[in-house]
Order: sequence, then C-alpha cells, then structure tokens
Amino acid sequence: MGEPVTAAKPRSYYDCVKCPAFCCSIYERVQVTLRDIRRLAKHFGVTEQVATTRFTKVWGKERVLRKKADPMFGQTCQFLNLETRNCGIYHARPAVCREFPTTTRCAYWDLLKFEREQQDDPDTLPLVKITFHARRNGKNGKKS
Repeated sequence: MGEPVTAAKPRSYYDCVKCPAFCCSIYERVQVTLRDIRRLAKHFGVTEQVATTRFTKVWGKERVLRKKADPMFGQTCQFLNLETRNCGIYHARPAVCREFPTTTRCAYWDLLKFEREQQDDPDTLPLVKITFHARRNGKNGKKS
C-alpha cells in the first residue's frame, strides 16, 4: 500500500507579512461569535463577560470587535500591533479573520502591488475603506 493521497494546498498569491494590514483596518466592523469570545477569554485568561465587555461592542444588531486609533488608516482592530502591522492575537483571532481571504488571491495585496508598481515607489500606500449601505430596490424605493 502506498501513501494516502492528499490534495495539495493551492498556491497563495499574496503575502500577509508584507501587507500593512488592510483587512484589519478598512472594514467598519469585524463580527464576532460566541465561540470567538470564548477563544478571546481563554487567550487573555478572563471570563467571557469580561472579554465581551473589554473587546467587543454592539454595532446595529451585531457584536463586533472594538477598534483603536491607527496613524496609517485612522482606525484599526484593537489587536493589530501598530509597529509590526501583524495580528497581536493570531492564535485567538476571530473566525472571520481565520477564513480571510477565502481565495488564493487577496484583492488588497493585488491593489498594493499594482499601485507600488504604477507609482514606481515601494512605499506607496493606497488608502481604501470598505463601507456597506442598504441598497434601494426598483421603483418602490424599498431597501433590500
């Protein structure tokens, strides 16, 4: 019998270590689940209630991570290390962060590389902000 066949992990076309942490900074919110809160509580050695109060807030109907000031993007995830631009809680990060990006390419990495090549400047930083607004549908103007 031979070795079990496993699917090769697809090649990634981005390098998070060389990115200024777009995904941590440009979204208005990072939704967290109860499982994420439990993971944070365990990581910091606090109760779930303390983790909920200290690290999250309610945004609309969602529970999201709190943010902090960021000289590069204005605001960012409270767990981003501003010196290294890396996640300060990598092993305890929320599920949505663990899953991102869901493809072999990252649009933010592609944008960063493109602009640096276009500007012929390895330090160029395109500023991006992702916001979501309710769409108005058709003639009746109802939100969808």
